Amino acid sequence: MRLLLTGASGFLGQTFCRELAAEHDITGLWHSREPLLPGVRLLRVDLTDELALAGLLERERFDAVLHAAALADPNACQREPELSLRINVQATARLADLCARHALPLAFTSTDLVFDGTAGPYAEDAPTSPVSTYGEHKARAEAEVLERHPGAVVCRMPLMYGRPVPGARCFLDGMLDMVARGETLRLFSDEYRSPADAADAVRGLVLALSSGATGVLHLGGPERLSRLDFGRIFAHELAQTLAKSNGWPEARLQAVRQAEVPMAAARPPDVSLLCGRAFRLGYAPAPVREGLRRVLAGIEGIEAVDSGPK
Repeated sequence: MRLLLTGASGFLGQTFCRELAAEHDITGLWHSREPLLPGVRLLRVDLTDELALAGLLERERFDAVLHAAALADPNACQREPELSLRINVQATARLADLCARHALPLAFTSTDLVFDGTAGPYAEDAPTSPVSTYGEHKARAEAEVLERHPGAVVCRMPLMYGRPVPGARCFLDGMLDMVARGETLRLFSDEYRSPADAADAVRGLVLALSSGATGVLHLGGPERLSRLDFGRIFAHELAQTLAKSNGWPEARLQAVRQAEVPMAAARPPDVSLLCGRAFRLGYAPAPVREGLRRVLAGIEGIEAVDSGPK
């Protein structure tokens, strides 16, 4: 496919390009930080500039659009709601209008944080009930996309981990940094998600577009895990993957509750996802243990050792 990707400089966008540039003709849009993405055509475009977007879609032919650009830090959105509104809602609505006008298939990446976390795991048809500005704006954007472009697909993304990318971080990067410094990982025992390797999630996005899916898809991983559960798997796989000569310290974990860590944005307790619709299309994300083993083995400076029977 000839794909137009917004948010090419972000963690999800760079992972998408790294995993799929050899299989698809990707034009990636960036704004504040130009990424280094071999095999990808890159254009600097401000998504809040409707004329620039309209001109691009008038001049060029694409088979589909993947809208992954966002202000995705919930705490930043809570502190700067007007900026979040412009990027996460208004720019998304304008892009949906343009794609509908050109009859372009559109996949929009939303979030599990559109739910309040009191009734997880959530199916695709569950009513949204956000508790933060980020979740509220993503829920509003979902509604705008589906109203303005009935042929679009909204892909709710889970907590994602993956190999590092330049200039953009996922939560796993912070965990590795803390372990390397010998710090204890303080992880929520009362926050549940459906973590997925971003390399699997981006293939789910392509599947959503290539299958002609419309409406809402959940692209979570196959397990409901707390942050602490994830940390325990991470600690085990890190110990099995690190070569003894690297001198990495053992990962130390401490269970904490959400209420013990004040943050600008409220955090829902359980936004794990039911992904039956995506699974029936062929979406097959790896369990966390397998995904982490793959990710850790691919990080420069972390050498694999024989971990015995799997």
